[in-house]
Amino acid sequence: MSHSPNRRRLLRALPAVVMAPGLTACAGDPLPLPPDAPIGPFDADATAEQVTAGLDLTGKTALVTGCNSGIGYETMRVLALRGAHVFGAGRTLQKATDACRRIDGRATPVVIELTDLDSVVAAAEWLRTQTVSLDMLICNAGIMELPQLEQVDGIEKQFFVNHLGHFVLVNHLLERVVAAPQGRIVNVSSGAATRQAPERGIEFDNLSGERSYDPGRAYGQSKLANVLFTLELTRRLRATNATANALRPGVIPTNLGRHMPRWKTWALENLGGSFTKTIAQGAATTCYVATSPALAKASGYFFNHCNPHRPGGHTENTDMATRLWQVSVELTAEYLSGTTSAPSPRAA
Repeated sequence: MSHSPNRRRLLRALPAVVMAPGLTACAGDPLPLPPDAPIGPFDADATAEQVTAGLDLTGKTALVTGCNSGIGYETMRVLALRGAHVFGAGRTLQKATDACRRIDGRATPVVIELTDLDSVVAAAEWLRTQTVSLDMLICNAGIMELPQLEQVDGIEKQFFVNHLGHFVLVNHLLERVVAAPQGRIVNVSSGAATRQAPERGIEFDNLSGERSYDPGRAYGQSKLANVLFTLELTRRLRATNATANALRPGVIPTNLGRHMPRWKTWALENLGGSFTKTIAQGAATTCYVATSPALAKASGYFFNHCNPHRPGGHTENTDMATRLWQVSVELTAEYLSGTTSAPSPRAA
């Protein structure tokens, strides 16, 4: 049987796709969980509607970045379906408005362009006029594996969008999260936080990305930053009722992967059924972490398939997390004016 050159290339490359860093289910030997880890009843097959079944979120408010497509849209849809008032953030007012109009429930569009920190600050200031508390702040928006180096204000774009934009947003809204009865910050990370991140962790001396740029490694670094940001947030929130957790949604064929080579996206869409999730399944962990009453005290965890997971790498490096916070403050200082949400954690 003969194959075309393109098909032969795909068949040769398929094992690499299946084993690509960040694309598989979290394989390997994870670290053991502590005995008090909040193990839940759901697994990889659960959907966002299933994990929120029976919940009444009436009276609660949520912000979801990247609401106009993929798991961001599904997260917004399901939270609104359960009664929450969701502020849906998109890069443009048109995108956010179109998404909010498509769902049943209360959804209000807001513009957040994460490459433009003035836009982030303006959105946060407007949101503070709309609500006295924020029950769920879901940092979902992101970009993935830009084929060529792009920068924003001299910083590699994936790190800027996936981490620094949300860093500024959270700092401006953290007071509202703490004001909620049990506010939750949910950072959508990835298996790439361990599979693709630089071996030595955050490359603080190469945040410009100019030294040996690699699309996957830069993406992995930004996703590791999401987890480390969560760790430091947890330390800073420990005297409050607010929590912060990170998660891996799984491998979902969405437009997040639009920068990957077409043959790779085709393989994921057509041959990745054994390890990919539907969008409804991909939003499950986000919705579970944001809403489950069983997680009211859970903070500082990395969730996978709706349960705590310890993937290793640098994901529990508290010294690196502290340094990341400090460097992030230095890089965005002019946009943090007026925030009261970046205190040093109290002594244990």
